Amino acid sequence: MCIRDRYGFYFLLLGAISDFLTPYILGFFYPEINQLTMVISIFGDINSPVRQVFLIWSVVSGLLFVLALPAIYHAFIRTSRTLAILLTTSIGVYGVGDCIFTGLFSINTEQATWTLSTWIHNIGSGLGYAGFLLFPFFLSLLYRKQKKVMYSKLYFSLLGTSLFFAGIYGLARIPALEQLPLLNQIGFCQRISFFFNYLPIVIFSIEQIKNSKAVDN
Repeated sequence: MCIRDRYGFYFLLLGAISDFLTPYILGFFYPEINQLTMVISIFGDINSPVRQVFLIWSVVSGLLFVLALPAIYHAFIRTSRTLAILLTTSIGVYGVGDCIFTGLFSINTEQATWTLSTWIHNIGSGLGYAGFLLFPFFLSLLYRKQKKVMYSKLYFSLLGTSLFFAGIYGLARIPALEQLPLLNQIGFCQRISFFFNYLPIVIFSIEQIKNSKAVDN
């Protein structure tokens, strides 16, 4: 088995774990942060004591996702080239748009107008998050083509759960609703939403790693 297939899904798993744990680990070094009421991007704000670490960490997590792309594509190329490209692109757009761009094009919340860096950051983040949400959808379609009904249903269920909590997080960002119970804890809503976004990636990575070990044996 080539290096791409042997280590690609380790990169994917490490990327997901690294990106997910970022706010919790950095939170130990940012006493003023309130994980329940503050969004994760606050760590990269101009006044954050962990700003540089957060930006570098975001780039590293994004690079791990990018390193996993060949393995993801190769895993499904024989099932459907189009869907394999879409699946790979969904992770690639997230790794580049929401992780690497976050590190390279940070924003200053104190600025009244958007700079070029702000535009690149926000557009990249939006596209990346869309890819994040679509990942289990493309997986579900690919497993359906492979006649693996159980896996197809699993990822479709994870997609529904992910969209549900993403919707709650979206509501928490609406000024007219942000004072309602639960929605006034926007940090909590974001972190729960992200947990269910990362879950399909983690499950998929572990499944592929187990499969590669079985082939080696």
